[in-house]
Amino acid sequence: MELRQLRYFVRVVEAGSIGRAAMSLGMVTSALSQQISRLEGELSTRLLQRSASGVVPTDAGLAFFRQAQLALRHADDAVTAAQQARLAGHVSVGLPSTTAAILGAPFLQAMNERYPDIRLHLVEALSGHLADMLNGRLLDLAIVFHAESARRWSIMPLLDEPLYLCARRDMPGVPDGDTTRLDAIAHLPLVLPSGRHGLRALVNNAFQQLGQTPRVVAEVDGLSLLMDVVQLGNAATIQPSSATARIAPGQLHMARIDDAHLFRPNLLASLSDEELSPAGLAARLVLADVSRTLARDGKWAVVALHES
Repeated sequence: MELRQLRYFVRVVEAGSIGRAAMSLGMVTSALSQQISRLEGELSTRLLQRSASGVVPTDAGLAFFRQAQLALRHADDAVTAAQQARLAGHVSVGLPSTTAAILGAPFLQAMNERYPDIRLHLVEALSGHLADMLNGRLLDLAIVFHAESARRWSIMPLLDEPLYLCARRDMPGVPDGDTTRLDAIAHLPLVLPSGRHGLRALVNNAFQQLGQTPRVVAEVDGLSLLMDVVQLGNAATIQPSSATARIAPGQLHMARIDDAHLFRPNLLASLSDEELSPAGLAARLVLADVSRTLARDGKWAVVALHES
């Protein structure tokens, strides 16, 4: 027996007619009649007395009607209680500096709107540090760029973002145009994060595939300071599209690097589903939703969006 069968029966008794009840329910009369007959079959008793003028409940039907009304009220109360109950708890989320530039504030706003009683702790750090914190159970979830160090993580691919050359417009050797190729900028002095950062490994591997080595003149493990160094005009940098969110229009020349193999995957890693709290599960869904919405709305440039 299903709740919808109870609702059908109660509506029929209240309407005094299967036809009128079917019309109010938006059903075909024959379909509603079949549902009532099936209910009577399951109960092995006649619930309605049918006549040319309509239907009236039998004694068994009247007793069932009263209990069905009570059961439906309880079910409606249960739904209301669930909808009004607010999910609460504490969730720690790790974001790399570049990703935090575009995702941090929208994610925080979305969580405050949807789950105001969840206390959110955001951690901005290098992707390698975030992986260590996730393995050490110091974070519930984090955006990472590779999952080689995973220990029972749940991994959800989010999106792949392109990389950009960022430099002062008057820096010697900077190519013109909105796009460029890696071999066209191999001669440029670069300021990049250190080897602990996932972006550095990605850039090194890309140059290695070309048989070259990036000309790194400084290593800076902090996005704001790194961009300050680039502003001096002595070196350029290579950054993902998310990092460009903190660059004011016209502040730097930015050219998308169009090498097909050069992009940065963003993975949403979390503790296993068995370990993640209900608040953590909610935060994971919101983080994925906000990320994909930013990409669909054109606020986060991507080369691929993983919907599943």
